[in-house]
Amino acid sequence: MFSHPPRGSLGRAGRFSVDELYGFNVSKKLKPRLDLKKRGENGTAGSQLFNNSRDSQTQDSQGQGIPSGMRYRNLGKSGLRVSCLGLGTWVTFGSQISEEVAENIMTVAYEHGVNLFDTAEVYAAGRAERTLGNILKKKEWRRSSYVVTTKIYWGGQAETERGLSRKHIIEGLRGSLERLQLEYVDIVFANRMDANSPMEEIVRAMTFVINQGMAMYWGTSRWSAMEIMEAYSVARQFNLIPPVCEQAEYHLFQREKVETQLPELYHKIGVGSMTWSPLACGLITGKYANTIPEKSRASIKGYHWLKEKAVSDEGKKQHIKVKDLHPIAERLHCTVTQLAIAWCLRSEGVSSVLLGVSNCDQLIENLGSIQVLSQITPQIITEIDQILGNKPNLKKDSRA
Repeated sequence: MFSHPPRGSLGRAGRFSVDELYGFNVSKKLKPRLDLKKRGENGTAGSQLFNNSRDSQTQDSQGQGIPSGMRYRNLGKSGLRVSCLGLGTWVTFGSQISEEVAENIMTVAYEHGVNLFDTAEVYAAGRAERTLGNILKKKEWRRSSYVVTTKIYWGGQAETERGLSRKHIIEGLRGSLERLQLEYVDIVFANRMDANSPMEEIVRAMTFVINQGMAMYWGTSRWSAMEIMEAYSVARQFNLIPPVCEQAEYHLFQREKVETQLPELYHKIGVGSMTWSPLACGLITGKYANTIPEKSRASIKGYHWLKEKAVSDEGKKQHIKVKDLHPIAERLHCTVTQLAIAWCLRSEGVSSVLLGVSNCDQLIENLGSIQVLSQITPQIITEIDQILGNKPNLKKDSRA
């Protein structure tokens, strides 16, 4: 039913490896306020968009009195409502940007309806969680008004400080909560599959932390469809709690999993998709087309792989395709960045798209993709597919 790579493997077809993503040393093996209400009553384009009937819109964001056109969707088939655009902290928080800049970004995001903030124990060796926690404590927003997610797998150098053993899931999450200065996270993700930990042990540990009030839900990140199905089956067999969401890389040049495997999981077992890297680590913005800008993600120590990808033959071909998208973006009166994010949002089963930004201007531009969503018609999708030439073979077309 699903393609099933060996447990623990990470296919290289267009994807970044774990070591590359987190900057590990591979050799060691270890503008003015944005008004988002102007386009469309529901921000959808009829039946071709995912969750059309369940998208909701707030008149003011988080009770702050600021107009917002943010859309909210159920996380998979759970009852948790999340903003269709979330804010990620990978690379930026605790590393690329100062805490002051991070606070400004979070404030703008929250005021414009973003209620989802994602982090992980591995991000900047825990500093991302500390930064996020400090900001949340300072802002004193109602805890019930936002969703915090973190990911567990790499917690330290010791053998027992990484993986998905019961010991590390529980201790790792406790460490995350301490850094975040929170009593609980809304979702705890298993940040990859662990071939050394039995599935039953993983599911039982996730059920335990939820029953202990340390988390509300649990999910997976970079798991294969078969592994997610196995977790679901174990949960049903032993009356445990199954995962509600998979975090997956998804952008114009990485489509297979989100478009061919995850929709089936959504319909069969209710697992939703929270996607990341909608701009392919900045490649889709065009910033790397001619040079590597200073202070950009590709110039950061440990992320030389992104620089190499940008100047590779494959990267150059992708730059050409991005340029070919400009006429479509101009016709829709948006940027290619906004078009690319709206394109992700239209996909079936996608509950939220995580944004990675290093300043407020980037965030404002990205939030503008909601205005474009209502214009992503089947005809536009067909034009984009013709340019990309990478549409996966589907058993049946999604609503896109």
